[in-house]
Amino acid sequence: MGCERMKLPVIDLRNLKEDSATWESRKIEIREALQEYGCFEGRFDGIPIHLQRSILDGIKELFDLPLEIKMRNKGKIRSEGYIPQCAVSPLYQSFGIDDPLSPHKLHTFVNRLWSQGNPTFSKNIVSFSEELSEMDKLIRRMVVESLGLEKYMKEHLDSTYYVARVQKYDAPRSHEAELGVRSHSDKNIITILYPLNQVPGFEFFTKDGEWIPVQPSLNSYIVMAGESLSAWTNGRLHPPQHRVMMTGEEDRYTIALFSNPKAGYMIKAPEEMVDEEHPLLYMPFDYKRYLQFYFSQAGQTSPDALKEFCGAP
Repeated sequence: MGCERMKLPVIDLRNLKEDSATWESRKIEIREALQEYGCFEGRFDGIPIHLQRSILDGIKELFDLPLEIKMRNKGKIRSEGYIPQCAVSPLYQSFGIDDPLSPHKLHTFVNRLWSQGNPTFSKNIVSFSEELSEMDKLIRRMVVESLGLEKYMKEHLDSTYYVARVQKYDAPRSHEAELGVRSHSDKNIITILYPLNQVPGFEFFTKDGEWIPVQPSLNSYIVMAGESLSAWTNGRLHPPQHRVMMTGEEDRYTIALFSNPKAGYMIKAPEEMVDEEHPLLYMPFDYKRYLQFYFSQAGQTSPDALKEFCGAP
């Protein structure tokens, strides 16, 4: 008899009430999933189908713009601007939208790309980002509680801002599976990823050394811990390596919301997370400075960029 293949934990976070028995059990499930896998499939109250379809239409229009127009979307760091297709990732391109909850910044983003503006696209991105930001706060509240770090709750929740990223993966040009985006772990706090047109491709790497494909059900999201959250919990939570492998004949479109530490905020493990069994792993660090190192030649060639940047002696 063959062994059943591992599946990502599915956690239902709909209709939760704080201090209820369900709340208590769900926060333990979240902590255990992020400890063991670094990610889970989260089920939330569904975002309306008409909004999903409208966002997908707008994102397709965005990626159909000429390259010289798309290149107008520049960020202070690589992860916040337009990333074009390249030799390393020939199927992948994406746009970063800095602070998508800010009407001013979203207006600036849209007007760079559409001379007449695009109010429908702006409205949809704001609506979607608002929904995902509430999910992010819910998950992080439950993580902080599950670790017994309630006294740091306000500081933790107030220390972040959001970046949305819309992504397109072209269908492979052959009948073989092709790499959509190479293996990596996210650098931020929490990532919430939604596959807009339900085309599969996401895979995560288990601690046992196996790549596991994940295809969330409709109105479910992939939730991942980033390296910054792992560092803040002194390694208690696991930032998973993940990649996209493309097969079939249909392009893949996704949207993700990243909660990132604010510039100047020092990520430092609380003293409660450090003891004899869990010695300090990382010295306090600034997220923006870490990203600058990560995207440098030294960071890109390092087998463990975070450890090299700020590993404890």
